[in-house]
Parts: sequence; structure tokens; C-alpha cells
Amino acid sequence: MEICKDAAVKAVGTPDREELELINALARRELGADEVYTFTLRLCDNDIDRDFERFGDETLDQLAPMFVGAAGVFDHQWSARGQTARIYRTQVVGGDGALTSDGRPCRYLKGWAYMMRTAENAALIAEIDGGIKREVSVGCAVERVVCSICGQELDACPHEKGEEYGGQTCCGVLTGAADVYEWSFVAVPAQRKAGVIKSAGLRAADEARLGRKYLRSLRREMVRLAGLAEPEAGHDLLEQVAAKLDEGELLKLIKLYRGRAEALTKPRVQLSYGRDEGAKGPADGAFLI
Repeated sequence: MEICKDAAVKAVGTPDREELELINALARRELGADEVYTFTLRLCDNDIDRDFERFGDETLDQLAPMFVGAAGVFDHQWSARGQTARIYRTQVVGGDGALTSDGRPCRYLKGWAYMMRTAENAALIAEIDGGIKREVSVGCAVERVVCSICGQELDACPHEKGEEYGGQTCCGVLTGAADVYEWSFVAVPAQRKAGVIKSAGLRAADEARLGRKYLRSLRREMVRLAGLAEPEAGHDLLEQVAAKLDEGELLKLIKLYRGRAEALTKPRVQLSYGRDEGAKGPADGAFLI
């Protein structure tokens, strides 16, 4: 796993009048410019991350307004005590000619955040100014993850994340912003230039990923056995059929095709010693004198 090398947090300092108006729209009392400290963040982008997933361009646009008001924490530990800052403005940035790792125009979600200038926050402000606190990760949820190769739901297609197909690296495209939880200072984010946690629960995400991997293995096994039993069906057709089947259906077909494949590949006796299976009479009649 690579360590993020690009700063995702940039110190700004004291807000101007327009910035202060946006901040006060979130505050419970009128704040003065000298009471708050502001900085910018590169929250997430449309490049392929370490999990071989990326945000769709439309998803970034949907996330932008949802992150206004989102609180910043540390290492995704959700607690009121851990809240350090809040985002008051966002913007999707792009069009500067930069490209993603797979050659698409790069776009990213930029956020402006503020925190109170208090004794408790003095050390954190110093770390941001000094470039110590740099990497961030966002906690959000999306409606679905689709395959970048075929456009189907990732857990229902035959392609594997990280594998190449026709010169293209397969990845999961995070589609349809559903919810925003928080953003967090972290050591090593999933995205190389910012970081992303796609759901609230890492455990649930891991379980879902394992479930998708299990289904893909079942589909591959079904296609392999069906290809042995019915080679005339064609590999592409079998993959299309397998992609539409659930676990129970796949297991039944695997059992069926395994039996057929074993029957076809079972060794047969090649020498009959002149025995005519259809002839009636003594079994060793061929050797009678």
C-alpha cells in the first residue's frame, strides 16, 4: 500500500467577509474573523484508489452540497469530543488538464473548513500550518458500485477489480451519493491524493466484499464446468447466464454440470478382447473352440 504524498489540507488562516458569512450560517452565534481558523481540503476525486474503486463524476457533483456542515474527526472515530472542524463550503474542481491514472480528466471535491481558535485547538492548528496534518479521508455511502468494464453491478458481473481487460483496468465506480457521515484526519487514506471510506462500517464493507468474491468464484466454476459439459454453448453466453444467477441457482448448476463433466471425462475400457456386448450366450464365447 502506497503512502499518500500529496497534501490534502492547506492552511488558509483568517476568513474574509464572504467566507465569514458562510461560517456564521452554520454557527449558533455570530463569530468574528479573529475567532476562527480556516483551511481547505481535497476530500475525494474521480481517480482509481487503492481499493480499485473510484467516484463517478456525477457522484462527486452530488456529494458536494451534502458535505456542507459535515464535521471533521480523527481516524473515523465518531464522538462529539473528537469533532474538531466543520466544512462550510465545497466545490468540484477540474478542467486544468490533469488526467487520472486511466487517462480521464481529473476532477476532485474541494472543501473549505473552519475551527475555533481555542487553546485546545492550538496544537492542531500548528500541525496543519506545519504540514503534519495533511491526509484526510471521507465517510459516505453510495447507492451502488458498477463495473467500469461492462457497466453492470460489480457483484453481478464476471470481471475482477484490479484485473486488466482489453488494456483497461477493472474498477468499481461508486455511483449515486446516498449519505455523508464525516471527514477525518488519517495517516494513510484509501485514495492516493485524499482518501475514502465508502460506508459507515468497515466490517460491513469487508463482509460485502467477501460475499461478492464468493459469488464471482461460483460463477467462474459454473462457467468452467458448463464449458466442459456443453462446449457448444460458448464461453461468452455462459458468462452472461452465470451473471444473472444467485447463489442457490449457481450451486445447483455446479452440481449438475460437475456430474455431466465427470461422466464425459471418465476413463473407458479401450480393449474388449473381442467381446460383443450385444451378443447373447456365454460371456467368454469368443474364446470357445
